[in-house]
Amino acid sequence: MAMQKAKRKWWTPERIRDIVIGMSDGLTVPFALAAGLTGAVSTSKLIVTAGLAEIAAGSIAMGLGGFLAVRSDHEYYLSTREDEHRSVREIPEEERDEVRQLVEEWGVDEAHLPMVVESITRDHEQWVNFMLRHEFGLEAPRPGRALSSSVTIGGSYIVGGLIPLLPYFFIHHPLRGLWASVILTGLALFIFGIIKSRLTRTRPFRGGVSMAAIGGCAAAVAFLAARFIS
Repeated sequence: MAMQKAKRKWWTPERIRDIVIGMSDGLTVPFALAAGLTGAVSTSKLIVTAGLAEIAAGSIAMGLGGFLAVRSDHEYYLSTREDEHRSVREIPEEERDEVRQLVEEWGVDEAHLPMVVESITRDHEQWVNFMLRHEFGLEAPRPGRALSSSVTIGGSYIVGGLIPLLPYFFIHHPLRGLWASVILTGLALFIFGIIKSRLTRTRPFRGGVSMAAIGGCAAAVAFLAARFIS
């Protein structure tokens, strides 16, 4: 029972979103970079060096972006909460009308509306929480969410980014390394797309094909651009 609770806590929608963001960029950006460099250099060592540098910089940038995004959401929640507290104090009748309208949309019988509105607005804290959740669609931010998001996104980016680089560690000829990377990364993108689709309850096969197609297009453009420039 405890293990089931831990699993539910780990696979939250927020955590899934962070993994998807990190893995998606991690699989496509270093893959496109490696493909582009393959068209311009003669040794896999340069591709590995540049790829690792990109993964390091990209994971930090992505993690920082995730951290700032969650912090911005937190600040927006707090400012909206403060505004609602002010509105409840200064214009309570207008706020009660908004509660009444929201409750009416749920199909509550008109005869019961006054009692329901009174129950919600009796306590100011409960009232504000109700408005934040049902008028603005906001939930109280989870403590430590910003740090957790940044670590998850950054770590997922590193894991995803190492996959397209892996063949270049063992294959010294860049073009051969590219073909191995195409196969490995295409398979990884396809599998990741299926997993993502299952978690988001969309069509798995279509999700896998879409992810593989996006990564393939990015790599093809980078490779052709490098060939053209060089």
